[in-house]
Amino acid sequence: MQSYKSVTTVTTLAAGCMLAVALPASAQQLSIATGGTGGTYYPMGGGFAEMINNHIEGAQATAEVTGASVENMGLIMRGDADMALALADTVYQAYTGTGDFENRQIEDTRALASLYPNAVQLVTLAESDVHSISDLEGKRVSVGAPGSGTELNARALLEANGISYDDFDPQRLNFNETADAIRDGDIDAGFWNVGPPTSSIMNLATTRDIRLVGLSDEEIANAQEEVAVFARYQLGEDLYEGMDEAVPTLGVPNVLVVNAAMDEELAYQLTELLFEQTDELIAVHPAANDTTIDFTLESTPVPLHPGSIRYLEDAGVDVPDRLRP
Repeated sequence: MQSYKSVTTVTTLAAGCMLAVALPASAQQLSIATGGTGGTYYPMGGGFAEMINNHIEGAQATAEVTGASVENMGLIMRGDADMALALADTVYQAYTGTGDFENRQIEDTRALASLYPNAVQLVTLAESDVHSISDLEGKRVSVGAPGSGTELNARALLEANGISYDDFDPQRLNFNETADAIRDGDIDAGFWNVGPPTSSIMNLATTRDIRLVGLSDEEIANAQEEVAVFARYQLGEDLYEGMDEAVPTLGVPNVLVVNAAMDEELAYQLTELLFEQTDELIAVHPAANDTTIDFTLESTPVPLHPGSIRYLEDAGVDVPDRLRP
């Protein structure tokens, strides 16, 4: 089972191979809005921040702990973060002013890239009687931190299959809190929507026997009818300790988002760094194996920033019209 290294141990290239580009004097300090420390956003954001610090002259970047997707879009709107990681459906809702963003549209939403797909992971203890989402009725269930994409997608999945928050006792806990509560018997099950494998589930699996609850073909189809960015996804066997077979679920792309006001040259250089030094991000978390130009072109739900488009065109990529502002 592959696990990620700490952000402080990101592999860097030899000095002779390092990408070093100069930024405008105004772009000295960059913030990256991520999520909780028990998920994938924080190590991915921290890894990219370290890449910026190592490779882009005059720039210093930091990863900020946040409530994840929904909160992160607000930070981008207000200019309180320069970059943010967010789930594709949250990003699309923000851009179009729909769903959770009705009456607060963020038209200036732009993407640098799509990084990797999240997987909806419903975890319970091995001895639990929760074997499907219908078994959540009457149970205590963590649906994710307030303002997170996990809660957004958990609610959408459940409601598409005729299950409402009135049918169980919803707990709004972050990833680490969810793992602790399952371990201690304070809740019966919990949702994660995160790039697998994730540290909080890995740590839980080392102390308690766990089971990941799969989705049926019908449950997946129902969810896809409601959320266009949902895609069928398989959690591989042996992903976590105690798993012995693949588990069918749903995946949602994760997008690296910026405001349209970002300097075009800066956006170009950040996109160049991301795609030309991807191995460094893979060293932080294996989810970055999906950080490719093809995945960006297939999965990004909003227009790319002009700086990102210019980089892709310079790389010989045909950028479709739907990704142009």
